Amino acid sequence: MPNTAALLVIDMQNALMAVAHRPAETVATIAGLRARAKAAGAPVITVQHGDDELVTGTDGWRIVPELAPGKDETVVPKNSADSFLDTRLDEILKALGVTEVVVTGFATEMCVDTTCRSALAHRYDLVLVEDGHTTSVRPDPSPYVPADESIAHHNTIFRTISFPGRRIRVLPAAEVDFTAS
Repeated sequence: MPNTAALLVIDMQNALMAVAHRPAETVATIAGLRARAKAAGAPVITVQHGDDELVTGTDGWRIVPELAPGKDETVVPKNSADSFLDTRLDEILKALGVTEVVVTGFATEMCVDTTCRSALAHRYDLVLVEDGHTTSVRPDPSPYVPADESIAHHNTIFRTISFPGRRIRVLPAAEVDFTAS
Protein backbone atom coordinates (compact mmCIF):
# COMPACT_ATOMS: atom_id res chain seq x y z
CA MET A 1 0.00 0.00 0.00
CA PRO A 2 1.45 3.42 -0.91
CA ASN A 3 2.36 5.90 1.82
CA THR A 4 0.95 9.38 1.96
CA ALA A 5 3.45 11.57 3.81
CA ALA A 6 3.02 14.80 5.75
CA LEU A 7 5.83 17.03 6.99
CA LEU A 8 5.65 17.90 10.69
CA VAL A 9 7.53 21.04 11.76
CA ILE A 10 7.70 20.98 15.56
CA ASP A 11 8.31 24.03 17.76
CA MET A 12 10.50 26.06 15.43
CA GLN A 13 9.72 29.18 17.43
CA ASN A 14 11.73 32.38 17.95
CA ALA A 15 12.49 31.88 21.65
CA LEU A 16 13.52 28.27 21.10
CA MET A 17 15.75 29.01 18.13
CA ALA A 18 17.48 31.64 20.30
CA VAL A 19 18.80 28.79 22.49
CA ALA A 20 19.12 26.14 19.77
CA HIS A 21 22.22 24.33 18.58
CA ARG A 22 22.90 25.13 14.90
CA PRO A 23 19.61 27.01 14.43
CA ALA A 24 20.39 28.53 11.02
CA GLU A 25 21.34 25.17 9.52
CA THR A 26 18.28 23.44 10.96
CA VAL A 27 15.92 26.20 9.79
CA ALA A 28 17.44 26.09 6.29
CA THR A 29 17.10 22.30 6.14
CA ILE A 30 13.46 22.42 7.19
CA ALA A 31 12.73 25.32 4.81
CA GLY A 32 14.07 23.19 1.94
CA LEU A 33 11.89 20.27 3.01
CA ARG A 34 8.83 22.53 3.26
CA ALA A 35 9.37 23.76 -0.27
CA ARG A 36 9.75 20.21 -1.59
CA ALA A 37 6.70 18.97 0.36
CA LYS A 38 4.55 21.81 -0.94
CA ALA A 39 5.78 21.26 -4.51
CA ALA A 40 4.81 17.60 -4.22
CA GLY A 41 1.40 18.44 -2.76
CA ALA A 42 2.26 16.90 0.63
CA PRO A 43 0.68 18.50 3.69
CA VAL A 44 2.90 20.66 5.91
CA ILE A 45 1.75 20.80 9.52
CA THR A 46 3.33 23.24 11.93
CA VAL A 47 3.17 22.30 15.60
CA GLN A 48 3.48 25.24 17.98
CA HIS A 49 4.12 24.97 21.71
CA GLY A 50 2.49 27.28 24.21
CA ASP A 51 2.73 27.31 28.00
CA ASP A 52 3.56 29.61 30.95
CA GLU A 53 7.11 30.16 29.61
CA LEU A 54 6.27 30.28 25.90
CA VAL A 55 3.24 32.54 26.06
CA THR A 56 0.83 32.44 23.14
CA GLY A 57 0.90 35.61 21.07
CA THR A 58 4.36 36.80 22.16
CA ASP A 59 7.26 37.25 19.74
CA GLY A 60 9.12 34.32 21.34
CA TRP A 61 6.12 32.07 20.73
CA ARG A 62 5.92 32.92 17.02
CA ILE A 63 7.32 30.55 14.39
CA VAL A 64 10.63 31.76 12.92
CA PRO A 65 9.97 33.88 9.80
CA GLU A 66 11.66 31.41 7.42
CA LEU A 67 9.18 28.71 8.46
CA ALA A 68 6.09 30.81 9.15
CA PRO A 69 3.09 28.78 8.00
CA GLY A 70 1.13 30.05 5.03
CA LYS A 71 -2.61 30.60 5.16
CA ASP A 72 -3.10 27.23 3.45
CA GLU A 73 -1.07 25.36 6.09
CA THR A 74 -2.32 23.77 9.27
CA VAL A 75 -1.05 24.89 12.67
CA VAL A 76 -1.54 22.58 15.64
CA PRO A 77 -1.17 24.18 19.07
CA LYS A 78 0.18 21.96 21.86
CA ASN A 79 1.19 22.31 25.49
CA SER A 80 3.19 19.13 26.11
CA ALA A 81 6.13 17.32 24.54
CA ASP A 82 3.69 15.10 22.61
CA SER A 83 2.28 16.73 19.48
CA PHE A 84 -0.62 14.24 19.58
CA LEU A 85 -1.63 14.61 23.25
CA ASP A 86 -4.77 16.73 23.64
CA THR A 87 -4.43 18.13 20.11
CA ARG A 88 -6.20 17.59 16.80
CA LEU A 89 -3.07 16.26 15.07
CA ASP A 90 -4.26 12.66 14.70
CA GLU A 91 -7.68 13.79 13.46
CA ILE A 92 -6.07 16.16 10.93
CA LEU A 93 -3.65 13.52 9.63
CA LYS A 94 -6.42 10.95 9.25
CA ALA A 95 -8.66 13.44 7.41
CA LEU A 96 -5.78 14.09 4.98
CA GLY A 97 -5.22 10.36 4.42
CA VAL A 98 -1.69 10.57 5.86
CA THR A 99 0.02 7.24 6.62
CA GLU A 100 3.58 8.50 7.23
CA VAL A 101 4.92 11.49 9.16
CA VAL A 102 8.22 13.16 8.30
CA VAL A 103 9.38 14.67 11.58
CA THR A 104 11.54 17.77 12.02
CA GLY A 105 11.96 20.40 14.71
CA PHE A 106 13.00 21.20 18.27
CA ALA A 107 13.96 19.73 20.80
CA THR A 108 15.47 16.40 19.81
CA GLU A 109 15.21 14.61 23.15
CA MET A 110 11.88 16.11 24.17
CA CYS A 111 9.22 17.09 21.66
CA VAL A 112 10.80 15.44 18.60
CA ASP A 113 11.44 12.11 20.36
CA THR A 114 8.05 12.07 22.11
CA THR A 115 6.17 12.94 18.92
CA CYS A 116 8.04 10.25 16.94
CA ARG A 117 7.10 7.57 19.48
CA SER A 118 3.53 8.83 19.69
CA ALA A 119 3.22 8.81 15.89
CA LEU A 120 4.26 5.16 15.89
CA ALA A 121 1.77 4.37 18.66
CA HIS A 122 -0.91 6.12 16.57
CA ARG A 123 0.02 3.71 13.73
CA TYR A 124 1.85 6.10 11.42
CA ASP A 125 5.01 5.16 9.57
CA LEU A 126 7.89 7.45 10.48
CA VAL A 127 10.73 9.32 8.84
CA LEU A 128 12.96 11.17 11.27
CA VAL A 129 14.95 13.72 9.28
CA GLU A 130 18.46 13.17 10.65
CA ASP A 131 19.64 16.71 9.88
CA GLY A 132 16.24 18.34 10.43
CA HIS A 133 16.02 18.36 14.22
CA THR A 134 18.01 20.10 16.90
CA THR A 135 18.19 20.73 20.61
CA SER A 136 19.42 23.43 22.95
CA VAL A 137 22.98 24.63 23.32
CA ARG A 138 24.53 23.06 26.42
CA PRO A 139 26.32 25.06 29.11
CA ASP A 140 29.76 23.83 30.15
CA PRO A 141 29.66 21.94 32.43
CA SER A 142 26.23 20.45 31.83
CA PRO A 143 24.30 17.44 33.11
CA TYR A 144 23.20 16.88 29.51
CA VAL A 145 25.19 15.25 26.74
CA PRO A 146 26.49 17.67 24.11
CA ALA A 147 23.93 18.65 21.49
CA ASP A 148 25.63 16.86 18.58
CA GLU A 149 25.77 13.66 20.65
CA SER A 150 22.10 13.93 21.62
CA ILE A 151 21.10 14.35 17.98
CA ALA A 152 23.28 11.43 16.87
CA HIS A 153 21.98 9.28 19.75
CA HIS A 154 18.34 9.85 18.78
CA ASN A 155 19.06 9.20 15.11
CA THR A 156 20.64 5.89 16.14
CA ILE A 157 17.72 4.98 18.43
CA PHE A 158 15.23 5.46 15.60
CA ARG A 159 17.43 3.48 13.20
CA THR A 160 17.21 0.51 15.56
CA ILE A 161 13.80 0.78 17.26
CA SER A 162 10.96 -1.32 15.93
CA PHE A 163 7.19 -1.11 16.19
CA PRO A 164 5.11 -4.00 14.80
CA GLY A 165 3.69 -3.14 11.40
CA ARG A 166 5.41 0.25 11.20
CA ARG A 167 8.11 1.36 8.78
CA ILE A 168 10.73 3.54 10.47
CA ARG A 169 13.47 5.38 8.61
CA VAL A 170 16.07 7.97 9.52
CA LEU A 171 17.05 9.90 6.41
CA PRO A 172 19.03 13.03 5.64
CA ALA A 173 16.80 15.76 4.24
CA ALA A 174 18.33 15.31 0.78
CA GLU A 175 16.93 11.75 0.64
CA VAL A 176 13.38 12.56 1.75
CA ASP A 177 11.08 12.10 -1.25
CA PHE A 178 7.52 13.35 -0.87
CA THR A 179 6.56 11.96 -4.30
CA ALA A 180 7.55 8.35 -3.52
CA SER A 181 4.98 5.83 -2.39
